[in-house]
Amino acid sequence: MKVAIISGSVRKGRNSAHVTRWIEEAAAKLGRDDVTFEVVPLADFDLPAYEDVPPGMLEEHTTEAARAWSAKISEFDAYVLVTPEYNHGVPGALKNATDFLSNEWRSKVIAFVSYGADGGVRAVEQWRQIVANFDMIDIRATVSLGLFTDFGPEGVAPLERRAGEIENTLNSLISTAERWGK
Repeated sequence: MKVAIISGSVRKGRNSAHVTRWIEEAAAKLGRDDVTFEVVPLADFDLPAYEDVPPGMLEEHTTEAARAWSAKISEFDAYVLVTPEYNHGVPGALKNATDFLSNEWRSKVIAFVSYGADGGVRAVEQWRQIVANFDMIDIRATVSLGLFTDFGPEGVAPLERRAGEIENTLNSLISTAERWGK
């Protein structure tokens, strides 16, 4: 099984890079030889604002950036979406990147790790509605990191209990994906 850890911010100095590394370290501690994790930084793709045709109606993406994004996301069986919360909602660049695709997401399993002033919980609530459109299976377990409690001067500095939360989230993602045959 191949799992993407999508670093969902494109801002300069983004916290998602720190959170993604923390998840990658937690994934390595699981000791699963049958599962590989790969970090996918959204900032590497430089997607335009939109394509002229809705993704579900496209035969082929119209830009090289969109083709590269589609090819990368298609490689995976499941996803961990690292999402910030901007102004009580999902970040625009990540929503745009999600909207570039359709079949690539279809019926796959997704977990959320969020961060923000209040842990990013409102963004996750919105993501659950968004991924339902793709018949994705979103797992209940999640990790919500508070900017004032789980970050320090060097980046992410999660509370002690977060280690168990991320382990539970990753194990739930893997077992759900295995049950769904992805």
